[in-house]
Amino acid sequence: MSTSNESIKLTLNGDPRSLAAGATAADLVEELGLSGRRIAVEINEEIVPKSQLADTRLADGDHIEVVHAIGGG
Repeated sequence: MSTSNESIKLTLNGDPRSLAAGATAADLVEELGLSGRRIAVEINEEIVPKSQLADTRLADGDHIEVVHAIGGG
């Protein structure tokens, strides 16, 4: 049984952050406590559809922006 404690370094909303290697965008959203919220996730200047968050692996050096959708009127 091998245990991996490798991590990747990325930038989240302008701040440095480390995550476990192999983490997905959905893992990040869950870690941030934003599951089920109205948010938009952008990785390296490309919007990732909510339906693809679980299939989108994060990589070392990624630049990620997570934006909360705010309703108004």
